Amino acid sequence: MASADTEAAMKYSKTFKNIIRDKGYRPEQVFNMDETCLFWKKMPSRTYLMKDEAKAPGFKAQKDRVTLIMCGNAAGFMLKPGLIYKAANPRALKNKNKNFLPVFWMHNAKAWTTKVLMSNWFIQSFIPQVKEYLIDLCMEFKVLLIMDGAGGHPVDLYCEGVQLEFLPANTTSLLQPMGQGVIRAFKALYTQNSLEHLLREMDTSSEIMLKKCWHKFTIATCLGVIDRSLKDMKKETLNACWKKLWPECVHNYKGFSPEEIQHSAINKAVQLARTLGGEGFDDITEGEIGSLIDDNSDPVTDQDLEELKKSASEEEVIAGSGDEEDEGLHLERLSQLKTIIKKVQESALAWDPCMERSLKFINALDAAMAPYTDVIISMKKQQQQLPITMFLERMKKDPSKPPKTPEEMHLVDKAPEEGEEAPPEGM
Repeated sequence: MASADTEAAMKYSKTFKNIIRDKGYRPEQVFNMDETCLFWKKMPSRTYLMKDEAKAPGFKAQKDRVTLIMCGNAAGFMLKPGLIYKAANPRALKNKNKNFLPVFWMHNAKAWTTKVLMSNWFIQSFIPQVKEYLIDLCMEFKVLLIMDGAGGHPVDLYCEGVQLEFLPANTTSLLQPMGQGVIRAFKALYTQNSLEHLLREMDTSSEIMLKKCWHKFTIATCLGVIDRSLKDMKKETLNACWKKLWPECVHNYKGFSPEEIQHSAINKAVQLARTLGGEGFDDITEGEIGSLIDDNSDPVTDQDLEELKKSASEEEVIAGSGDEEDEGLHLERLSQLKTIIKKVQESALAWDPCMERSLKFINALDAAMAPYTDVIISMKKQQQQLPITMFLERMKKDPSKPPKTPEEMHLVDKAPEEGEEAPPEGM
């Protein structure tokens, strides 16, 4: 890796200040994008999870990787990240609408960035998100996007209202905002949240139970952990990462620097690992967690890539493979969900001697259920419109019959009262 070019970085800092001054950009309008590799199912090599996996045949889960495209502005706002996975339709996401994932989903057999995928991210993810964000702030769509000159970054990206700036070669470690500790802070939070997830999933504290939970840690689980980790990133932390490129916009809040977030997350990860227990977890150190986070930047060998491509084809859900389609979310299932929540609330109220705590829990579940309550109301409204829809469908199916008069339509739609005969067919 080439050494950092301090002189070029100093020159570009002046160029950047001139751009901000001449174009009148505000912190909300200035974005930086950077991508990073994440080995999403990896633990320190000394733990028994990784030792057992090393002995098992086949593709190693600890080598499974995604590429994350992370982008945020100088005001501390982070966009929904882009994610590149090895398979287009992994089994863990079968029947999931990818438009509603917590990431902008993309795929590549090697799970890394290409110019085509970067163009897709720019047009389909970056532009819509930034437009919505600035509209909400009643601000003009006038945007400066800064990125490095990596090979997978197209130089011809274009959208009216967007100015694209590339950092000079060998200056990213000195100037790139996302590289000033933010990505490492995110990975520290990802490790912490991964361990928290395992601890929540375990019914008993045993090595067998932990192995079982670890095997159930899929790419769908990974997306949930990514979402929680990004929500744990404070805007003050994101704002702080602009200190080297744009110091005038940084507020210097104490306790929110990327380094402080990293340190806190690593400490919590150590405590969680020791709570999980077992070989390699009982006496885990901060240094091992730190090495795990930095290992996510290790280069991938040709052999790793071949194994990754092979595992991608094995994981892919093939359309028309004969698997039964899931029915998805319908009123009956929503009613079952509502009944389950109600039973949980009743149990908490009946069993917990602390009524204040149980009521707090009940209210929290009501708030959590609100999105599904909205779906239930919407579906019931649609159901009430079915008679008209069904009538129109019947008309389409049998165009040979003449259209009914308003009086006949009234008789068809009117249900016979008790003791009253239904009108004869054809009336």
